[in-house]
Amino acid sequence: MSYATVNPFTGELVKKFPDSTDAEVEQAITDADDRFKLWRTTSFKERAAVMQKAADILRKSKREFAKILTLEMGKIIGEAEAEVELSAQIFEYYAVNAEKLLKPEKIEVANPDEGEFTLVHEPLGVILAVEPWNFPYYQIARIIAPQLSAGNTMLLKHASNVPQSAAAFEKLMLDAGLPKGGFKNLYPNRSQVEKIISDPRVCGVALTGSEVAGAIVASQAAKALKKSTMELGGADAFIVLADADMDKTVKWAVFGRHWNGGQVCVSSKRMIIVDEVYDTFFEKYKEGVAGLRAGDPMDPKTDLAPLSSQGAVDELKEKIKEAVKNGAKAIEVGPKVPEKGSFMQPTILTDVTPDNPAYYQEFFGPVSMLFRAKDEDDAVRIANDSPYGLGGSVFTSDTKHGAEVAAKVSTGMVFVNHPTIVKADVPFGGVRNSGYGRELTSLGIKEFVNKKVIGVVDIDAPF
Repeated sequence: MSYATVNPFTGELVKKFPDSTDAEVEQAITDADDRFKLWRTTSFKERAAVMQKAADILRKSKREFAKILTLEMGKIIGEAEAEVELSAQIFEYYAVNAEKLLKPEKIEVANPDEGEFTLVHEPLGVILAVEPWNFPYYQIARIIAPQLSAGNTMLLKHASNVPQSAAAFEKLMLDAGLPKGGFKNLYPNRSQVEKIISDPRVCGVALTGSEVAGAIVASQAAKALKKSTMELGGADAFIVLADADMDKTVKWAVFGRHWNGGQVCVSSKRMIIVDEVYDTFFEKYKEGVAGLRAGDPMDPKTDLAPLSSQGAVDELKEKIKEAVKNGAKAIEVGPKVPEKGSFMQPTILTDVTPDNPAYYQEFFGPVSMLFRAKDEDDAVRIANDSPYGLGGSVFTSDTKHGAEVAAKVSTGMVFVNHPTIVKADVPFGGVRNSGYGRELTSLGIKEFVNKKVIGVVDIDAPF
């Protein structure tokens, strides 16, 4: 596996990084296991101090951290700074809340005279994080902040095209005061990843990535009888009801589909519009997409980023070609994107029917699928006719009714009058092919803890 920084805007190979050696992998596991035996005994106050320091460093050096994201995966600099801030908020959230979230819980039993029962939360040990390139810092923060706060230690296998982002976070945690062995970044190959998962000192694995990667890692974890969480792909539905504020809805649709270059698992990928407002939405949406400006991601005027690599562009173009071959219509929108760099022309797909493979696929980039629904019930049906179940949106002037419609959408997250929200204090996760498990808040911090029952029972109590 080749770890390297290639600037998506220029195509320049910036720097290569050697794969980890077997000895380095072994040492990292040993160090993480040794540190766990000590870290698990630290107080929440000590752990919180490290989390808060990490947040402070990120905010103090926001621009410097952000530039690495823009260099490695082409993220617009303003969005890169927003990702740094979001990561800081996650660290701060657990600095403030971890002890409360893991507070022992009294179990209410039918007959209190039989004894007192308490549920306590103990860390499991060394956890492996396998993370993707589209949010290089956020993806790390949302797993290591809760797990380090719970008393676990962490190993990281990041995407091969963001090695500097991964290294920057390892240095961040050391600078924040986390002892050596608490969090280690590695550049392992596939066989080494499997070795890490199967090592008895490693107690679980958390992956964010594609369905293919998730299936492989989940099967390896299952074979080793290890706990795993999977945050996988998505094809979020963006439902527009007849009474939606059209101008504001379209504005959110354009943003929801194209932020981070459209390379977001919770992008608004499937616009589902009821028939009576479909034509109006279509024209306004096309106009909004045409107004996006592709260019240098370091330029604050740019609002359409290059994709992460030329390979990503080529794959997306091939998927569009196949969609058209199977009956879809593809409309390229806006001025031509620059020839230099990994840019993708914004494209709208219509007439995508269930017999077209594209109907069930995830398009990772500035490609929108628009569907005309006969009515509200049909919109919900189309939304749920997907192998994915990550996020989704419902736009309407009647927010109470919007919540009722949202309840019918089968996903892990649904938002009324907003694209899927990513926040430090809101749980994240999906169902079906979008994975299992949750990250962030109380749900995330409890994914890799032993929920242990302690019972104090009268010695004369009956069995």
